[in-house]
Amino acid sequence: MELRVLNYFVAVAQEGNMTRAARKLLISQPALSRQIAELEAELGVKLFSRKSRHLALTPAGHYLLEQAQEILDLTAKTKRNLTKASFISGDLTIAAGESLGMQRVMNVVSAIIKEHPSVKIHLLSGDYSYAERKLDNGTVDFAVIIGNVPLANYASLTLPERDTWGILMPTNDPLAQKAVIRPADLQGRSLLNSQQAQKMHLFQNWLGNYYDSVNFIGSYNLNFNGTLMVKNHAALMLTLDKLADTSKGSGITFRKLQPELHQAIKVVWKHGVNLSPVAELFLKLLQESIYKK
Repeated sequence: MELRVLNYFVAVAQEGNMTRAARKLLISQPALSRQIAELEAELGVKLFSRKSRHLALTPAGHYLLEQAQEILDLTAKTKRNLTKASFISGDLTIAAGESLGMQRVMNVVSAIIKEHPSVKIHLLSGDYSYAERKLDNGTVDFAVIIGNVPLANYASLTLPERDTWGILMPTNDPLAQKAVIRPADLQGRSLLNSQQAQKMHLFQNWLGNYYDSVNFIGSYNLNFNGTLMVKNHAALMLTLDKLADTSKGSGITFRKLQPELHQAIKVVWKHGVNLSPVAELFLKLLQESIYKK
């Protein structure tokens, strides 16, 4: 699969029409149709199905579109980083979940931008499985990982900050009168759980014998969306401290768990990968921010 042909395929998938895609690509429609037909023959699958005058992606086409976009993004990023290697430039891409530790990371990123304005920063939000996939296919330079997850294939740097779990609730909820939340306090209550915490079975041990008496009504991967349900009095929410606005007038408040439940925050990257100059600078400045006296 040539990059040129992948670019043709993405254009056709986006336009849903061979003529419009050919016009966008500045090539003839017959030539474009031939290239797509040859790509389908090479792969042995149909990538498009005709629906009236519209071209719809087949399941194989949807899969290739996702992969092709990541391949083309990685190619463009590599080219930008190589063509201006004589000074700090290029792209820095970081995948991260919502975490207190992101403040330190953003402080470093902000310092790079101020000193090297030609650098482009890309921040992607997602849980560990999302960040792992992006690291493995090379479309991100670093990932910020929360919690104890397997890191055998990656180099890592542990941040001094730790995330603290607790319960987000409406300010008029009876539990808001408590200083901390214990497992027994959650009996019979409806809770939203973090998707990553749910996959890791994080709260089964903490709740102990009370686990079966808690009503887990669902999960979230973006803190903001879960917060809206809390404000609507639809559920309480297991979340990390300092991620939601709990200021006066917000209508919500946060209480830590007791026993306390903390999680480490790590910045990870692939073993044995030659980092771009801007990625090396990011790692150097981050290490300095941690170890400086």
